[in-house]
Amino acid sequence: MGHRLSKIYTRTGDAGETGLGDGSRVPKESARIQALGDIDELNSTVGLLLAEDLPGPIRDAFEGIQHDLFDLGGEVSIPGRSAIGEVHVKRLEDLLDGFNADLPPLKEFILPGGSRAAACAHLVRTVCRRAERSLVALARDEPVSERARQYLNRLSDLAFVIGRLANRHAGRGDVLWQPGRTKGSQ
Repeated sequence: MGHRLSKIYTRTGDAGETGLGDGSRVPKESARIQALGDIDELNSTVGLLLAEDLPGPIRDAFEGIQHDLFDLGGEVSIPGRSAIGEVHVKRLEDLLDGFNADLPPLKEFILPGGSRAAACAHLVRTVCRRAERSLVALARDEPVSERARQYLNRLSDLAFVIGRLANRHAGRGDVLWQPGRTKGSQ
C-alpha cells in the first residue's frame, strides 16, 4: 500500500467538498458520495453481523464480503475504475445456492427478527438495498459498473437467506408475518 494516514483530520472537507480516489473534488452531497457512504454503512453492518455467533461457513463468506465491499468502495471512489467482476457475482450466487439448499421453501413472508444474528443479517439486507438504490441513482448520470449493481442485488438476497439460517443456528424458526395481527388483538 502506498499512502498511510498519519493524521485523521485534514480540514480539506470543511467547505463541503471531499476528494475522490482520482484526486478530483466533489460536493459531499453528490450521488457518488451518497453511494460511497451507503457502501461504507453496509460494510459496517456486515461487521456487526460478524460480531455475532455464526457458523464457520457463514463467517468465512462474510469476512470475504467485507473485503469485496471495500473494493467496491474503491471502485466507486475512482470514476471509471472496475473492481467487482463477474467472478464476485458468481461467488455470491454459489453461496446463495449452497446456503439456501437445506432451507424449506417459503410459503409466507417473514419478519426481520428472531435471533440477534438474524436481525443483524436483515439489517445488512436493508442497508444493502439502500446502497443498491444509491448506485442505481448514480448510474443515471455517471457510468457505474453493471457488476457492482448485480453484486449488491445478490448480496441482499444472501443476507435474507443468512437471516433464516441464523435463526436455525439459534434453534429458532422463521418469524412469520401474520396479516392484521396487532398486539392485543388475539
